[in-house]
Amino acid sequence: MKKTDIAMIILIASVSIIVSFFVAKSIFGDVYDGTAKVKTIEKIDSTIVEPSTEIFNKNAINPAIQIQITGTK
Repeated sequence: MKKTDIAMIILIASVSIIVSFFVAKSIFGDVYDGTAKVKTIEKIDSTIVEPSTEIFNKNAINPAIQIQITGTK
């Protein structure tokens, strides 16, 4: 290869890199440098609160117990 061929290949590669950089920048945009506000939660406490007696009582239906319904007449 001649020196002019190598120089032409380098020139074409450089121009294609520059063009692809600007095309990618126009498609994807710039890097976002802003800040984001994130909601935080309260610290989890190790204390146990007694459950409501309206829901958890002795007469409540237990869904874990299997009930068999038979139709006797």
